[in-house]
Amino acid sequence: MTAPRGTNSRLRETIAAAGCTYEALAKEVRRVAAENGDLLQTNKSAISHWVNGTRQPMGQSPAYLAEALSRRLGRTITLADIGMQGPEDLVPTSADPVVAATDLGRADVERRRFLAVAAFSAAGVAMPLGYDHEATARLLRIRAGRTTIGAEDVDVVRQITASFTAADERLGGGHGLTTVTAYLADTAAPMLRARFPSEALRRAAFGAVAELAYLAGWKHHDLGHEGAAQRYYQVGYQLACESDPHGHAAWMMRALAHQALSLRQPHHCVDLVENALSRGLGYVEGQTEALLHITHARAYAATGENGPAARALLAAEDALIRDDDPQPNFSLVSGPAAGTVASHTARTLTDLADHVGTEQQHRDALTRWDPVKYKRVHALTHADLGDSLAAQARADEAIAAWTQAVDLMAGMASDRTRKAISSIRPTLAVYQRRKVPGAAELARRVREALI
Repeated sequence: MTAPRGTNSRLRETIAAAGCTYEALAKEVRRVAAENGDLLQTNKSAISHWVNGTRQPMGQSPAYLAEALSRRLGRTITLADIGMQGPEDLVPTSADPVVAATDLGRADVERRRFLAVAAFSAAGVAMPLGYDHEATARLLRIRAGRTTIGAEDVDVVRQITASFTAADERLGGGHGLTTVTAYLADTAAPMLRARFPSEALRRAAFGAVAELAYLAGWKHHDLGHEGAAQRYYQVGYQLACESDPHGHAAWMMRALAHQALSLRQPHHCVDLVENALSRGLGYVEGQTEALLHITHARAYAATGENGPAARALLAAEDALIRDDDPQPNFSLVSGPAAGTVASHTARTLTDLADHVGTEQQHRDALTRWDPVKYKRVHALTHADLGDSLAAQARADEAIAAWTQAVDLMAGMASDRTRKAISSIRPTLAVYQRRKVPGAAELARRVREALI
């Protein structure tokens, strides 16, 4: 606790503008913290102390408070707006995405815990909608260095990204994170300061580093470090604009929307994916287009727009069967498009309360993903399948699906898998009281897995 310093008039005025009670604001602060893997006990008394200046919020609480007020007001509220200062800036920032990527990677290697607790921002989802690509492109070209980079350098970045992506799917986001971010900071991002023998190679280099930044973001997302993941996705988007302002940039917009939807923060997602589609249509082949449409469907379903969600599902199916160019590297990172479309169709149908359809889509997804290459996907899909079976009161089948998920999750460094296991515990407790066969044994295994 720091010494009292008098009433925080900026915070008091911002809360008044938000029109919420201290109790409601405390609840939202706890929710934001939980999204970022932090369990807080913030209550209305804490808010009152912060306003009166008798106590100061500690750790990342100021960032969570600012985000909670941002969501209430529908605009970005900074720490300065509420009369607070964090211990230091959460993430290094720069107008130059090459510098930003380098700084992010270094922060990850040198101060991993500090970056890991950066807060996800609902307002940050909309970053691409106001991004000035042309101004950044001029800046990047002015700052080009003297070293010349060749195709071999770009190929190595792609090979390293592919190798760690494969390991990530089998071992979880915690495997090799430091190696990936160190390589991004020390080798891949600095490479973009060089001169290139052709415009095509320059674009390829920016695309390769954008894919590596996406991987770093995806690994943080899998570990539950949502603020860090969002920063990497934003930098990945900026780099993708230099490579391909249509297809690749649209894909990175999808990544930002996908993360927000996973956190049940659909604000800006419909607008973001619609913008991605307007950029990508006519520039991407059918499988990538299908992945944009399915994210559009999820965004509509998350905001209760059932009719548009259904139409977007049909658009994804139509695009998926189109026979044209092969998938580019940037969207192949998600694995087989048919499997991804099935998985996200299931999540869309879950939001639409169609549990039978959800089950069918999860079973379809399982047939489309290689169970060895995509072990984590199979684990999470079995967990989701169990949820859909439980929603249909099919307890024996739900336990079988969840047991398969627990088997696959063993030894995986993934917060998403831990959350999937943890989420079944309340239903398992009900099944145990009902003496459902296998429930007690599965509950024991879940407890052991979460130790």
